[in-house]
Amino acid sequence: MLDLTSYLSGPYCTMLLGDLGAEVVKVEEPGKGDGSRAWGPPFVGGESTYFMSINRNKKSVTLNLKTEDGRRALLRLAERADVVVENYRVGVVKKLGIDYEAVKGVNPSIIYCSISGFGQDGPHSQKPAYDLVAQAMGGVMGLTGYEDGPPVKVGIAMADLTAGMFAAVGILAALHMRERTGKGQFIDVAMLDGQVSLLTFVAGAYLATGEVPKRLGTAHPSIAPYQAFRAGDGSYFVLAVGTDKMFADFCEAVGLDLASDSRFSTNSERVKNRAELVRILEGHFASKPASHWLSVIERAGVPCAPINTLDRVFSDPQVAHRRMVREVDHPKAGRVKLLGPPIRMSESDPEIRTPPPTLGQHTEEMLLSVGYSREEIRRLREDGVV
Repeated sequence: MLDLTSYLSGPYCTMLLGDLGAEVVKVEEPGKGDGSRAWGPPFVGGESTYFMSINRNKKSVTLNLKTEDGRRALLRLAERADVVVENYRVGVVKKLGIDYEAVKGVNPSIIYCSISGFGQDGPHSQKPAYDLVAQAMGGVMGLTGYEDGPPVKVGIAMADLTAGMFAAVGILAALHMRERTGKGQFIDVAMLDGQVSLLTFVAGAYLATGEVPKRLGTAHPSIAPYQAFRAGDGSYFVLAVGTDKMFADFCEAVGLDLASDSRFSTNSERVKNRAELVRILEGHFASKPASHWLSVIERAGVPCAPINTLDRVFSDPQVAHRRMVREVDHPKAGRVKLLGPPIRMSESDPEIRTPPPTLGQHTEEMLLSVGYSREEIRRLREDGVV
């Protein structure tokens, strides 16, 4: 797989596929590399922790794709590739002569995936986009935050990450189709499309009623109680009551006689009377610390949880048990901790086979593998092509 991506959406896609066993060859600009190599602090041993977080299980090759020799080398690598992934601005790969049609010309069965802000066509296709733009335009920010406060972005780069996941899904589907038909294809993934697709039940309600939903903070538009509450010690926890039986069990556990109250006996009534229900629960929860409420609610079998900061996330025994943190040896940064793959498979469990590469670490290896001689590679270095 040739990875022509940078920053987050594309590298996240190719990292996921690398975790699943793909050989990922990351093509970077000589002397500079993926722009996220400069994103920091923090840096460890001169290496960006941002870059290292999304580029494990890859090899790095440097090529100046603005030169004819660089383009030719890229196409020679593409001849043997199964997949090409790029996330340049729309039109750039065509100008460079490495677009789908160019690669298809040397490898007719190639699967070529382009990730962009708005897709390869349409009135916004030429606009630049970062994650924040896609979250804003796709409706996510309009739903996030409290009604009396400003819109809020999600705390992670959700538009980038979901675009990367959708791209990985599309690539896997295309590989499966090629196994059956022998045909490659072009895949067009847009960050905006991904955000709109995630609106799901919220969009379903709007499309059915025409009513624009309000921001509800941590609450749910169709379920109650389903939100964060502040306990007597000032800390917050979340409570997620999804059924009427669960509500009855919850009320018994916390010592409230609400399950038989006609205002709260069914979920639809609880949603209608949400403000009064929340007022009662807030007053009740203020009497004891969060640890008490979490203990009694959990014993009743009702979903609840503390709102963890990252130090608590990574000290959680379940996170440790699932091996969501792994350690690898990096040639410059030393022993580093990385997030583990989030998928478990009985026969081919994903692993971190190699640390994030240093810039151009595998250039010679990969060019030799497609027929370049050491003398030719030396000349390419002298000419600034690699």
